[in-house]
Amino acid sequence: MNTQLLLCLFTSLVAPPVAPEKAPVVAVKPADSVVKVTASVRFPNPIQPWRNSKKVEVSGSGVVIVGNKILTNAHVLEYATEVYVQTGPGADKFEAKVESIGPDVDLAVLTVSDKKFFDKRRPLARAKAVPNPRDGVEVYGFSVGGSEMSVTKGVVSRVGYGFIQVSAAINQGNSGGPAVVDGKMVGVVFSRLMDAENVGYVIPNEEIDQFLGNAKGGRYTGKFADATLTQYQRLDNEGLRAYLKLDKKTQGVLASPIRGTGAGSPFQEFDVLTNIGEHQIDNEGMVRFAGGLRVPFYGLIPRLARDGAVPITVIRKGKVSSLSLPVTKRDDRLIREFKGEQPSWFIHGPLAFSSVKEDAISSYLKLNPSLEITRSPMLRRRHERVRFPGEELVVVTHQMFDHKIAKGYGDPVGQVLAEVNGQKVKNLRHLVEMLRDSTDEFLKFRFAEEGAEVLVFRRKELSKATEEVLEDAGIDPARRGSKDMLRVWNKGVRPAKDE
Repeated sequence: MNTQLLLCLFTSLVAPPVAPEKAPVVAVKPADSVVKVTASVRFPNPIQPWRNSKKVEVSGSGVVIVGNKILTNAHVLEYATEVYVQTGPGADKFEAKVESIGPDVDLAVLTVSDKKFFDKRRPLARAKAVPNPRDGVEVYGFSVGGSEMSVTKGVVSRVGYGFIQVSAAINQGNSGGPAVVDGKMVGVVFSRLMDAENVGYVIPNEEIDQFLGNAKGGRYTGKFADATLTQYQRLDNEGLRAYLKLDKKTQGVLASPIRGTGAGSPFQEFDVLTNIGEHQIDNEGMVRFAGGLRVPFYGLIPRLARDGAVPITVIRKGKVSSLSLPVTKRDDRLIREFKGEQPSWFIHGPLAFSSVKEDAISSYLKLNPSLEITRSPMLRRRHERVRFPGEELVVVTHQMFDHKIAKGYGDPVGQVLAEVNGQKVKNLRHLVEMLRDSTDEFLKFRFAEEGAEVLVFRRKELSKATEEVLEDAGIDPARRGSKDMLRVWNKGVRPAKDE
């Protein structure tokens, strides 16, 4: 199971309800609403981003919802170049378009221009309430390995914060299919627990409602999260509580702001966060709801966010204060996964640079195992958030191209570039700007890993070597970088006669 996705799903169960649309006639049987989804996808190649990866076909399931639309999982459609839906094996395939997609909640909506597709496919009625543990559940979908729709049965094992765990068997191809209790959909399948039998996870209707409400107009804008980079510490240690002069009744978490970072942090050192909105936070950072459900306090942020902030209460030096916690929909992790976007990259001389993505780290470690012992920031800061807006780790993403200008140097593939001519590299765009605007005789590349070589090149020779490297590698000179980086490079590049 993708734990990052599950954590993201946790943050929305208590989101404000979305007003339901007037529903047309619903399907009599759940199976009448389930469709097969197939997609041709071309995943990014982070190591050689200038090369198009081979197309592969993936399949999943979907369920018809109000408005002649189909709900499915985002992971079935990411990087899709073509999408088709059909009512079952052997049935006609209808071309579909992705109307909206939310990778962080693993949901997507498809539209089909040919409305005949929906003649015999009606929206599936959705349950208004969360199911109870031990309720009987059925999971519908087109599992890989079979030609017909499969229906597996089990029970609701657990109702958590943003997910429903079921014991019904979930197999590859079931993704996006509905989970049904008493003939009504309670959510859609998104994951199964590997190496465990009959443990599957379902995105509940509450999460679906929030996604559909957010994605009206075809664009999903994401969910709010804490924008301040604050770290929160449990408050169940007696020594710490004594230092803070907290009595036994006072509960909350210690807010530890990171100095010099964050978006207008309201916290000071040793502030105790006791409430988010009107909800009391316990010493483990949890909020308790009716029925005994305990959820992480930060999960309430999407529900409580108004005008870019969430109301909070803190104890500061013994006094209670009401403050506002800034929130954002921007993902501020330093190293993120690919989520539908193409990699950014740039080739200069024998070096190819890109921004670090989580998906590529294992490949860098295979190409350069020494990264494990040289304290690469790619590993040290793997789970950190950015220290300033726009921060990226820039990596040598491909083995150094063979060229005489690089003779005598070791291969820095997988190493993080720290400085060029003594100036720290903020992100890939900043690097391209420095290379574009430099008038120095030499370019000196220093890397962040311990013991890494410094690479020094004559600037003019490096530019000439770029042309030769591209020709030797069969790379179109017009594709020496991604489109976004080429726009930066061409914005102020000097004419060739200046060289």
